[in-house]
Amino acid sequence: MLSYDTIQFIRTLTLPRLWNILRVWFSYQISRLLHNNLHKGYPVSVSIEPTTSCNLRCPECPSGLRSFTRPTGNLSMGTFSKIIDEVHTHTPYLILYFQGEPYLNPEFHNMVAYARKKKMYVATSTNGHYLTAENATKIVDSKLSRLIISMDGTTQESYQKYRIGGNLEKVIQGIHNIVQEKQRRKVHYPHVILQFIVFKHNEHQIQEIKQLAKTWQVDELQLKTAQVYNYEQGSSLIPENEEYRRYTQNKEGKFVIKNKLLNHCWKLWHSCVFTWDGKVLPCCFDKDAQYEMGNIKEQSFKEIWRNAKYRQFREQILKGRANIEICKNCTEGTKTSLNFE
Repeated sequence: MLSYDTIQFIRTLTLPRLWNILRVWFSYQISRLLHNNLHKGYPVSVSIEPTTSCNLRCPECPSGLRSFTRPTGNLSMGTFSKIIDEVHTHTPYLILYFQGEPYLNPEFHNMVAYARKKKMYVATSTNGHYLTAENATKIVDSKLSRLIISMDGTTQESYQKYRIGGNLEKVIQGIHNIVQEKQRRKVHYPHVILQFIVFKHNEHQIQEIKQLAKTWQVDELQLKTAQVYNYEQGSSLIPENEEYRRYTQNKEGKFVIKNKLLNHCWKLWHSCVFTWDGKVLPCCFDKDAQYEMGNIKEQSFKEIWRNAKYRQFREQILKGRANIEICKNCTEGTKTSLNFE
């Protein structure tokens, strides 16, 4: 039986969007087989960054470390609506986050509502500190499709080892607020995912988070592997259990990413990222916007999506993905979310 969340997405699939999905998928398969850049259609999914600001200081996150070389700021409603107006005809799926905490943008609920009126499926991810009772009402009012709430510990001690500056009780109360608001309004949206990133310091709490997810009546629990930037010599964050790692040790004792980095990438065919200030990036691993393909404030999206810079980047992926810096820690093609049953 299909879940309500799946049905929500299926309802976004108009004939133009379905045709676009087919064009993108077939052109990707041909490109992958022939190692020749053939690209038809437009993105099936786009990510838009509401802000680069964050209230926490997570040690493996550029927002948390305040380590961006690019400017910090909030996405304007004008830039957001321009993007949506240009992509919604062919794009059913919107990921309304990239870097930063999305609920720090005061226009966030309006952005969700605008995209939902265009019949897009809208997902976002939050650290859970702004899920007040008032915001829970606004979230349901906006008809947000999916809400991922990150909670990487079942005690304040383990939680704050990564979510530096975070308050676990506030996050738990936020979870209750959104679940209770859904129940009060008798609606199935948003689909609430409790996300638990597995680190060395919290892997012993996996059984406990499974039980809590059931008790709190969230729709889904997602265990996720952790991205670590300087992983070669190991890290105190990398779990002991191999199942929960993105990295494995080679014969020399160095850690290497499990991904084989084959010379193709589905992301480059079916999705892209817009930063808060309008830059178009090839994928979500380009956190510091080093590979800007163009700016939506200066050109139409269709011009950027087909320009020479984008074509050259796709060709480079097909010839030598391991030589591109942002690809070296990429998990495209590997499993990062784990089954917990």
